Amino acid sequence: MSTTTETTHETESLPGNWRAGVVGGIAGGIVMGALMLAMNAAVIAVAIPSLYTLAPPPNPGVGMVVHVSHGAVLGVVFGGLAGALDLDSDGKVVGLGVGWGVATWAVFAALVMPIWLSAVGSPASPPFPNFAPPSLLWHVVYGLVLGVVYVAIEDTV
Repeated sequence: MSTTTETTHETESLPGNWRAGVVGGIAGGIVMGALMLAMNAAVIAVAIPSLYTLAPPPNPGVGMVVHVSHGAVLGVVFGGLAGALDLDSDGKVVGLGVGWGVATWAVFAALVMPIWLSAVGSPASPPFPNFAPPSLLWHVVYGLVLGVVYVAIEDTV
């Protein structure tokens, strides 16, 4: 004779769609990386991989992998933020994406990255703070693509 005991666990669902955030972050990271390659290849080939002491020598492939990985992680955070704010229109979510791009530029690119690159002795260490307009453009594009992709697939993934 055997007995079966069933145990159920309740799980709490967090607001937002982290999967849509990952996909949107990857898409945004790829588009942003392409812009970086076109406008200033040294950033993606040296500065980004230097964060993890993976350059020099210049390596745009490694830089893209690192950069897109950052985009995916920041996309997850965006998904949580979008869910927590419970925005009532697709336009507001896309606008949040653009704002998220500006925020990541101001915090990570302008403040954290120069300190980090200096700490690891990168030859691509920019001045602190580094509020570079091209970088702002790249981050706005990242956020725009993130927001658009998030809205497009939020209910499907």
